[in-house]
Amino acid sequence: MQKLTGLISAPHTPFNRDGEVNLPVIDSIAELLIRQGVKGVYICGTTGEGLNCSVAERKAVAERWVLAAQGKLSITVHTGALSIVDTLELTRHAETLDIFATSIIAPCFFKPSSVDCLVNYCATIAAEAPTKRFYYYHSGMTGVMFDMEQFLIKADKVIPNLAGIKFNHVDLYEYQRCTRVCDGKFDIPFGVDEFLPAGLAVGAIGAVGSTYNYAAPLYLDIIAAFNNGDQQTVWALMDKVIALIRPLVQYGGVAAGKAAMLLHGIDVGDPRLPIRALSNEEKTDVLAKMTAAGFMQHTFSVSNDDLFVD
Repeated sequence: MQKLTGLISAPHTPFNRDGEVNLPVIDSIAELLIRQGVKGVYICGTTGEGLNCSVAERKAVAERWVLAAQGKLSITVHTGALSIVDTLELTRHAETLDIFATSIIAPCFFKPSSVDCLVNYCATIAAEAPTKRFYYYHSGMTGVMFDMEQFLIKADKVIPNLAGIKFNHVDLYEYQRCTRVCDGKFDIPFGVDEFLPAGLAVGAIGAVGSTYNYAAPLYLDIIAAFNNGDQQTVWALMDKVIALIRPLVQYGGVAAGKAAMLLHGIDVGDPRLPIRALSNEEKTDVLAKMTAAGFMQHTFSVSNDDLFVD
């Protein structure tokens, strides 16, 4: 089964000043990602504020991404929602699109009570897009923290199109166990940007992240240095990652990340409530700190295909 390799961006859903989805901006985001060497996108997830969008908006966003990508980016559509009715509708819609995969988080209000319950939930949804690969999105934000190794072992028996797990957690022991299930059958893209060298060290061949929206070349340089055994350069470049992560921690990843897109001349607007929008002064501070981090000097100079080997 084909796996996600290289850097996969988790793009922001752009909103205009009235808070409505601004579909044309998706074209500019896609152009930037392609130019900077990103290999794919994971849309309408956490960074994309999928749970803050309506079903109709999410369908429109997915359709626009298919057009904007022009076949140059793999597209994984997050279809998870609080209501299984909405999740099923979004997944059926994704089945009609030219995309790579669908994906869902666990419901985070009424939660599955066991691994078996989670597997059954995922199987029900994955069956609605049988020609697309299916990734479970493992995120601590849901409060659903079952053992993912056991999830894969059990899900393998009942989800024919299960591709793997979008692993957004720092438990590298669990990550390693997941990569070994069924003789390495499953794809486990790593989802913690600031831990990327650690993910590489335990076998990650693909990485999904929000900072790849505006700093992908920096991470490509880190990967190249890691593969060359140049730990000194990895250490030095991670100084820049730490510096760019600081304002995300200070102001919130979605809000500050949206401000960071202005560094590339792309206005994706403010996040939707309940996420707090930043003031103009706070946005200025984010941009100053991001600029000082020094990652904008990095340019795309080496193919992802030369960096990640399955």
